[in-house]
Amino acid sequence: MDAIDYYNKYASRIFEDTVDQDMEELRKKFLSMLEEGDTILDLGCGSGRDSGAFYELGYDVTPLDASEEMAKLAEIHTGLDVLRITYEDMEFEDVFDGIWGCGALIHVPSKEMEDILERVIDALCQGGTLYLSFRKGDFEGFEGGLYYNDYTPEGLERLLADTRRLKLKELWEAEDGDGAAWIHALARKIA
Repeated sequence: MDAIDYYNKYASRIFEDTVDQDMEELRKKFLSMLEEGDTILDLGCGSGRDSGAFYELGYDVTPLDASEEMAKLAEIHTGLDVLRITYEDMEFEDVFDGIWGCGALIHVPSKEMEDILERVIDALCQGGTLYLSFRKGDFEGFEGGLYYNDYTPEGLERLLADTRRLKLKELWEAEDGDGAAWIHALARKIA
């Protein structure tokens, strides 16, 4: 089962598990690099938790999720229309001031990451801000029915540098509410 099928099948449970997670500090860090009212793409918006928060703060938000069932729940939760496309089908050019990828690319295999990341960067305006987070580690493979691609701090830094289109502004580690370690990165698209 691929990630989209998995999220369609378990959408209600995933929604309940994620919708109330406190991401305020991470969102504040991201928003500190944007201007009020800027355009934000919420990659893999899931429950719509972050899209809703950005919208409430006055940002022009585009939630995106390839899972039909997650998109339906996000629309109900936020009142926003969710763009239903895969990362592979994204064809934006200089559209968004910020892209929020909170755990959004954790299921992308390393062999596909370069192409997906190029599409994400294409979607950013010149000087735009990208936030990404990944599970910390060096595991890549199936776990609990899903494919995961974890990163070490060095690995994520190298991934972003190899694009030659991003300037890393900050990279840090933090634990989530369950004690799992995550790597977070904020970068700007080089003008």
